[in-house]
Amino acid sequence: MNDMRAAEARDAATPAGVLVRLSEASPGDSGVIVEVRAESHPADHGVDVHELQRRLLEFGFVEGARVTLIHEGAIRRDPIAVRLDDMRVALRRRDAEDVWLMLDAPRP
Repeated sequence: MNDMRAAEARDAATPAGVLVRLSEASPGDSGVIVEVRAESHPADHGVDVHELQRRLLEFGFVEGARVTLIHEGAIRRDPIAVRLDDMRVALRRRDAEDVWLMLDAPRP
């Protein structure tokens, strides 16, 4: 996904909420994973994009899984901790860039 399409997807409002990268979520945000696509530069992660995508999928970052961002680190907000269905997982924010989720509609 190129930068323009990513920006359009991030800004696209839907009845259920907004589509964002997990790395852009804030503590308390929750939603459903709609896509996992490792497309970042390999040097950013230390592994190639296919290996990163495989690791994310093995951790349980799959389409339809519920995610809530529960904590972020004190230094540059990294790493983040998420509740992924019924478990808790910590990952680097740069790895979370490759997980797209549809945020739940905000509560009034």
